[in-house]
Amino acid sequence: MSSAGATAPRTTWWHTFYGGLQKMGRSLQLPVAVLPAAGILNRLGQPDVFGPDGLGWDNVAKVFAAAGGALLDSSFGLPMLFCVGVAIGMAKKADGSTALAAVVGFLVYFAVLQAFPEKCKPPTVLISDQCIDFTSAKAAAAVYQNPGVLGGLLLGLISAWLWMRFHRTRLVDWLGFFNGRRLVPMITAVAGLLLACLSVWVWPPIGRTLTDLSQHLSDLGSVGAGIFGVLNRVLLLVGMHQLLNFFLWFQFGDYTKPDGAVVHGDIPRFLAGDPTAGQFTSGFFPIMMFALPAAALAIAHAAKPHRRKEIYGLMLSVGLTSFVTGITEPIEYSFAYIAPALYAVHALLTGASMAITWGLGVHDGFSFSAGLIDYALNWGLATKPWLILPIGASFAVVYYALFRFIIVKFDVKTPGREDESEVEDVTKP
Repeated sequence: MSSAGATAPRTTWWHTFYGGLQKMGRSLQLPVAVLPAAGILNRLGQPDVFGPDGLGWDNVAKVFAAAGGALLDSSFGLPMLFCVGVAIGMAKKADGSTALAAVVGFLVYFAVLQAFPEKCKPPTVLISDQCIDFTSAKAAAAVYQNPGVLGGLLLGLISAWLWMRFHRTRLVDWLGFFNGRRLVPMITAVAGLLLACLSVWVWPPIGRTLTDLSQHLSDLGSVGAGIFGVLNRVLLLVGMHQLLNFFLWFQFGDYTKPDGAVVHGDIPRFLAGDPTAGQFTSGFFPIMMFALPAAALAIAHAAKPHRRKEIYGLMLSVGLTSFVTGITEPIEYSFAYIAPALYAVHALLTGASMAITWGLGVHDGFSFSAGLIDYALNWGLATKPWLILPIGASFAVVYYALFRFIIVKFDVKTPGREDESEVEDVTKP
């Protein structure tokens, strides 16, 4: 058959859709990577650090709290971060103009949302952006329809598409100044306006549905935490775990801070001092700090004798990365696709850790991931954080024993146990 007659494999709609979801998952990593800075700033502004219960540097604490709060603001800061991050991540060959277009679109979108506050409940009356009760001389901030992080994510997708579609567009000569990249922010501003108008209309039923589903999971208590843990690890395999995380972590639930500001989402609520937060974060600490490093040790011990030194170095590196930072993908991907049964065990045990930790009353959280850095930084905000140590040690023993048994018993080809013909000789050019 000639090359001209050969046909390339057809790309199905499912492969295109699946590839888009994977790319979306990777794009969400960019705004998530900003959260450690937000968490550190917010933590330094807490009363027990620079505040009145700590060093007593009240004004310094206010500076740090305001800085961290700006990034963790669930109505403006976080949605804008996700909007810009997704726009950059999803647009092919994105540059600074992509981010500028996303910012312009988001500012218009947010301003239009703020123009339509919900009606105040009697006897309060809406004055400017306040619901005022003249009989009791009390006031409360008006409530607005705001899709939060979800709205920022959608606008980021729209901004990326508009940039790819129009960044090379050429207009008539007399409008030549607005060619290409200069045109995109103008179009994105219109898109932001339209999305805001649509959100004011359709978000209430959508928001109620998502909240009801999240509330049902929350009401299940430790069982709900366990279900979330299993689904989180399963979706990590295809790079889509952030799609599950974002509503529960950044939008569900509310907590009113002492200054009257309201924050939403498991992570922002925990960092703001909500003692009831952490249901969907606490159980990751035993897994990321203890269990997965123990799994890495089991993989190293199970390697062939002549390759153990090499595998020890590799597994020590990825184990320390998981323990200190909570970045687990290097360990998980080392066995996930070559030993699905091992990964299934890992997913189920992650769910068990989430359920047990929450069931024992541990409330802990993180700004980035469940590693030593966040564990130490947020000790003062957590409830029973010391319990994570014995829970983690117990899971480390279970992980090591199960992984070592399964690998040896079923001759799983984890790193260091591959057939010699499959081992690359790095000494050859």
